[in-house]
Amino acid sequence: MLIYRGKIRKIMATATGLFFLTTSAFSVTSKRPSVSLFVNKVHSFRLRAANIEGSEIEGKEEVGISEKKKIFVAGATGNTGKRIVEQLLAKGFAVKAGVLDVDKAKSTLPGQNPDLQIVKADVTEGSARLADAIGNDSDAVICATGFRRSLDFLAPWKVDNFGTINLVEACRTLGVKRFLLVSSILVNGAAMGQLFNPAYVFLNVLGLTLIAKLQAEQYIRRSGINYTIIRPGGLKNDPPQGNIVMEQEDTLYEGSISRDQVAEVAVEALLHPESHYKVVEIVARTEAPKRSFKELFGSIKQQ
Repeated sequence: MLIYRGKIRKIMATATGLFFLTTSAFSVTSKRPSVSLFVNKVHSFRLRAANIEGSEIEGKEEVGISEKKKIFVAGATGNTGKRIVEQLLAKGFAVKAGVLDVDKAKSTLPGQNPDLQIVKADVTEGSARLADAIGNDSDAVICATGFRRSLDFLAPWKVDNFGTINLVEACRTLGVKRFLLVSSILVNGAAMGQLFNPAYVFLNVLGLTLIAKLQAEQYIRRSGINYTIIRPGGLKNDPPQGNIVMEQEDTLYEGSISRDQVAEVAVEALLHPESHYKVVEIVARTEAPKRSFKELFGSIKQQ
């Protein structure tokens, strides 16, 4: 017996006349499901099935569905990575945080948040293990990794080059179509005529860091994945001072920006299709006008 709007209708069925409606989006949890619950569940299933390649990734409130988009963040306990995690959660996303030390991450990242999952993920251990960490429930991957300074001069290549490539290959294995990388301005400094720029010289002394990042960027661009490469200026832990300036690749060679703003750009890139297949360089300037992210990303040409 099913109840619809207070009226009772008896439905008789013979053994040969039974009909079962099954769908992955609807499971009976009560003997008396309401019409509105059934419609909402089917609507949610249809929305999830209509995941068109290249469309923007939207939060729960923006698409009206019951399941949040899940974003995998590599380097989630880094100074920039943890800010990305916090802002993703604030925007209504679910987050899978890839970290080296799970116990440490539990004390660093927002605790007791049902939308946050912490998993062990070492980008240097190969794409197969990363694919297991990312899982088949991630809608996009953000790479915010960075090597730790040490006497190992290959560290930048292990993390910023091969590690990033491993993440891309894991995405290709899983069918994850959206990839964001936090890189750096001046990665192509030699081609920009900035070979003797102090920042370019300093960073490359530490294991040719910028060259390692540049080659990883080139791999991403050849991979066919829908990418946004974000090249920030000097990173500051201080609160934002000034508005974001966004320029074409190989344009900016000086300037700084708050890590909070870098995280904001990364999260907003998920929400704006104008960011697709683009390399953007960002700094903050007090004299710069306030511009919307749609306008900022839209001002950058695809290369």
